[in-house]
Amino acid sequence: MTRETQRPGLRPDLALRRPWSFDRWGSRLGVRARSVLVAVVVVVVALLLGGTGLVYALQSSLEQAVEATGRARAAEIVSRITTNGLDETVAALGDQARTDAVTLVLDASGAVVGSSRRATTTALSDQRPAVGAYTSVERDIDTLNEGGEWKVVTTALTADRQTYYVQVAVPITLQRTTVQTVAVLLLAGTPLLLLLVAGAVWVLVGRALRSVESIRTTVAEIDARALTARLDVPQTQDEIAALATTMNAMLDRLQASDRAQRAFVSDASHELRSPLATLSTAAELAGRTHDEEVRTRLLGTMNAELDRMRELVGNLMSLARAESPDAVGAVVEVDLDDLVDHEVRRLRTTSALRVEGHVEPVRVRADLSRVAQPLRNLVDNAERHADTQVALTVTTRGDEAVIWVDNDGPEVDPADRERVFERFVRLDVSRSRDVGGSGLGLAIARAAVASQGGRVQVVDHPRAWCRFEIVLPLDPADASTGAVDDPRPLPSEDSP
Repeated sequence: MTRETQRPGLRPDLALRRPWSFDRWGSRLGVRARSVLVAVVVVVVALLLGGTGLVYALQSSLEQAVEATGRARAAEIVSRITTNGLDETVAALGDQARTDAVTLVLDASGAVVGSSRRATTTALSDQRPAVGAYTSVERDIDTLNEGGEWKVVTTALTADRQTYYVQVAVPITLQRTTVQTVAVLLLAGTPLLLLLVAGAVWVLVGRALRSVESIRTTVAEIDARALTARLDVPQTQDEIAALATTMNAMLDRLQASDRAQRAFVSDASHELRSPLATLSTAAELAGRTHDEEVRTRLLGTMNAELDRMRELVGNLMSLARAESPDAVGAVVEVDLDDLVDHEVRRLRTTSALRVEGHVEPVRVRADLSRVAQPLRNLVDNAERHADTQVALTVTTRGDEAVIWVDNDGPEVDPADRERVFERFVRLDVSRSRDVGGSGLGLAIARAAVASQGGRVQVVDHPRAWCRFEIVLPLDPADASTGAVDDPRPLPSEDSP
């Protein structure tokens, strides 16, 4: 037995509850709400950083301006004492006093020698800098009539062989009030700005999503009966237009696939209808007749139709496997010359035609079954339509391996060289089902070779024969620089 432990005081339902996650919470919101939330958070962070920086910069600037004013006033007094003398300058302090600053002249002991305000009889600061140096300090001076915070600048000079100090106090209450006012305005304006940002993002995202919703609605209304419908592509040339274009391209592919599937089902049902009708008629006749000879002929007909249906079903399954990317087997090294040699020997054994083979050693990496089956289909097709001769050739062309399957039968018209690879296509009477074949062999060959990165096509022959060409990519390590002009011929059937 196992015993579950539980933290004391913790409810079981809370113990099993998953921890809070922003992703889980945010996934419950729509795109519109999440966009507004992100925009508001970004603006809040920007306002905090920007507002703090602005207030700090404004306060520093104002304080520096106040200190510069105090230094300038102190330097002016020092200059007057040096020029006019101490007594004259001190006597004139009250007459030349500035309304926003207080000026004091102190002796070496710190006693007030002169003041711009007669009521000020004590030093404003305890700082005593060296001669020519300036110091500053912020103080809350209650002895002045205005009170409040002041910036006190102190400097020293020598006059009449004695050291004197000049102190200038400049009020900074106004500057501090200005900074506080700006901070209050920023705080007061933040909610309004956030509302404006949230409203703007809500509207803009809503307009963008309106196009997406229109696309979604249109696509949802499209079914197998209305694959011809297409989305309206806006002229904005943005992501929405790209989405609409992509969806239209997808609908084009779906429509083409649906059309091909419907045609395939129609053709397959048509091909099966004939043998089924023959089987049904033959079975009915065989059941009615008592003539053993007639019944034997009917059974032969039924067996032939069953073989035909078995071949058709097998070819349909082969085509489905060839077109399925999941059905690709193991990729191995395939010797194309061995495959061609095998087909030449097989055809010489089973056919009365003259069979020639021209090969050179060529090796590719592919699924063996998806190379051997297309080659067999093309060879069987050449056997059916040849007059007297079939020729197989394997060679290289640049970085490609090439197999030619030739027969001296009639050429395929250039206008039909693509259509011949369609399912259940028979070009003329000579290529009808009476001479064998279900009309799927070439479609299977093209699909199988295409799955290996190659292609099957009908090309011109120097002697106006019918030529089918299989092209497969060579391994880069084995690719040659050009084709071999004269591949090695295989021994003829008359050779020992």
